[in-house]
Amino acid sequence: MAEHSESDSKGESFMDTIVEKLHSDDSSSSSFESNSDKNPKSSVKTKIFRLFGREKPLHKVFGGGKPADIFLWKNKKISAGVLVGATAIWILFELVEYHLLTLVCHILILLLATLFLWSNATTFIKKSSPHIPEVQLPEEPILKAEATSRNGSAKPLA
Repeated sequence: MAEHSESDSKGESFMDTIVEKLHSDDSSSSSFESNSDKNPKSSVKTKIFRLFGREKPLHKVFGGGKPADIFLWKNKKISAGVLVGATAIWILFELVEYHLLTLVCHILILLLATLFLWSNATTFIKKSSPHIPEVQLPEEPILKAEATSRNGSAKPLA
């Protein structure tokens, strides 16, 4: 019975030294003892009020600002929206086995159909048509790319 109590006390003291070393700033046990002797209340406060002995608040650990607010559920509507969106994407790709390329193509088709219907509906409702910027590509780089793909050289044919 005496052997059992000695092994328990040795096991507890061994665990205490491990916990002390994990919570100390320096790996040497002498520096931990000197720090705890100087100000024992500060080390107790950090162990009680800070998870894993952190010195910064959790909001600062997550980087502060909007991302930290989302992670910590400070703005519940945005956090819920992110959670619902991530769940919908997971369901779409994992459970339904939808592919990213198919999704991008369907979104582009819907965008083109919307623009087509909007531009045609403007004549009936007397509104201005959507402004689609005009794209002008310079002729020389296109000719060089065409010549390179045709001959394998960078000289234009013209």
